[in-house]
Formats: sequence, C-alpha cells, structure tokens
Amino acid sequence: MSSNEDLPSVSVVIPARNCAAELPGCLDAVSAQTYPGPMEVIVATAPSTDDTEAVAQRRARTAGPNDQSAQSIRVVSNPAGTTSSGLNWAISAAAGEIIVRVDAQARLPAEYVERAVATLQRTGAANVGGVQNPVGQGEVSRVIAAALSSPFGGGPAAFRHGSDEGPVDTVYLGVFDAGALASVGGFDETLLRNQDYELNWRLREQGHVVWLDPSLVVEYQPRSSWAGLARQYFEYGAWKRVVIARSPRSIQPRQLAAPALVIGLGLSALELARGRLRGGMVPAAYVGASTLAAARLRQRLPSVGDRLRAAAAFAVMHLSWGTGFLIGRRRAR
Repeated sequence: MSSNEDLPSVSVVIPARNCAAELPGCLDAVSAQTYPGPMEVIVATAPSTDDTEAVAQRRARTAGPNDQSAQSIRVVSNPAGTTSSGLNWAISAAAGEIIVRVDAQARLPAEYVERAVATLQRTGAANVGGVQNPVGQGEVSRVIAAALSSPFGGGPAAFRHGSDEGPVDTVYLGVFDAGALASVGGFDETLLRNQDYELNWRLREQGHVVWLDPSLVVEYQPRSSWAGLARQYFEYGAWKRVVIARSPRSIQPRQLAAPALVIGLGLSALELARGRLRGGMVPAAYVGASTLAAARLRQRLPSVGDRLRAAAAFAVMHLSWGTGFLIGRRRAR
C-alpha cells in the first residue's frame, strides 16, 4: 500500500443491540487491525435489555485517541433501535473516507481492513466484501454453523462460498467508499432485514460495482437456539419479499427456492390427505437431499446425530424463510 500519509481515513461503524457478550470480542478484533492509516471506531448503541451500552461506554473510555494499542472509540445513540438506523447514525458521525461496516457477532481477521482498502483502491469498487465463515459456540450453534456452511443450507450466494474474485450482487458486511455510500442515501431505515442486499442493489443501479474479495474471510457466530434460527430466517424471508416488491428486477432465482419448497410441501400434504401416494414425492425428495447434504458435513460433524441435527437445521432455515416470504410482513415500516 501507499505511505501512511497517503492512506485514506477509515471509520469502522458497529450497530450494537443486546450484544453485551459479543461486543468485547468484536472490538478486540477491530483494535487488532494492521491498517496503518488513520482509523476510528463508532458504536451505535440501541435500547437493550442487557449491558450493551455500559460495555460500549467502558471501551470508549479506555481506548482514547492517545492510546496507541487501540483505535479511538466513540459511542452514539440509536434511539430507533434498528440495525439500519444504527448504521446511519454511526455513518453520519464518521469522518472517514472509507466506511467499514461490522456486526457485533463478527470477528474480523487482523488484516481485514488493510486488505479491503487495498482491494477498494485497486478495483475502484463502491463496496468490497468477503466471505462469511460461520463458527458456532455450543452444541446447537456448532450444528447450525455447519449447516450454514453447506451450499444446500446457506444457499449459493457468493459471499457464503465464493472462491472467484469479481463483481457480485451482494457481499457480507462491506467496506464502502464513503462518497458512493452517501450518493445512494445510506441504509434504508424502513427495512429491519435485507438492508445490505437492498443497499447493494441501489449502488449497482447507479452504476457502482460491488466486489467480492474471497481472501476476506470473517468469522460469524450464528444463532444458538432453534427458535432463534427460525425467527431469524422467517424475518429474512418476510423482508426479502418487501425488497422484491419495491425492486422486482433485484430478484435472483435462488431466492424463490424456499417459497417453492413450502408451496410444494403444502400441495403434497393435500395430496396425501386425499390418499394419493404421489403426494409423498416432494417430501421424500427433500428429505433425501437434506440427508445427502448433511452427510457431506462429516468432516465438521463426525457424529451421525449431529449430521441429523444439521438436516433438521436445513429444514428450519428453508421452511422459515419460505413461510416468511409467503405470509410475512407485506409492507415496510
């Protein structure tokens, strides 16, 4: 990269809500970045039921601008409480030429910012992102992480399994050119989910490039309960429907697979209720595909029981996403 004097300034923005346990690890990873240029961290705290605010304020006090072991940390308030509003509040307070979006559940590798800024400058892209690497903590979370790592479970999106560098429709997290981000108005605060995909769609509609750099691998902590996973994916599906209703041309064929599965299983149930054995074809095919996909996870899940639970995780994700898409929220807030 260029000399330190020529490096662009960077602002890391982190929306934080009910993440008192995860936030310290996230901030530790950000503080360990090797980027040699000017860098600040802005945490937007939402009303929480845990000590998120206190954790953020404590870290801000102990990581002042004269502390050479960590970047300067500032805390801003996010009264609306949503991820999109938190990101926008943090971005509005940011002074950086480059905006690095980070979630409290993410763990950046030490060279993440340095490498992403270099890719941004090399490609001229408006947004550079990498690959999400699910890493579970605890029995359920570990199984869910393995299921997400499977193309059958997490889907074929490039940010989950991409190995080829180049333009894509969306990426995990994102390192943005601040001017390009401002030109599209930031994140849409009417969206509770799917705000990243929708933002990247608007960037691409304006002629900007969204770029996948597969060398940027970020650890992500998935949900640790089946109910939490089901709620998460139901919301994903519901808000995807809102985004597609607004921007029909943004739809990708992969996004119709889960709704089609839910419809197919519903029709199969009707056929079976009428005594028609052909109604078992779709459920049998899905169970077979899930079992085969779970069997391919034996390196991460040596136990047969864990692989069966991974097959169950596939079903929770697919059916929750598809049901949310079909009957979930129809309008933005």
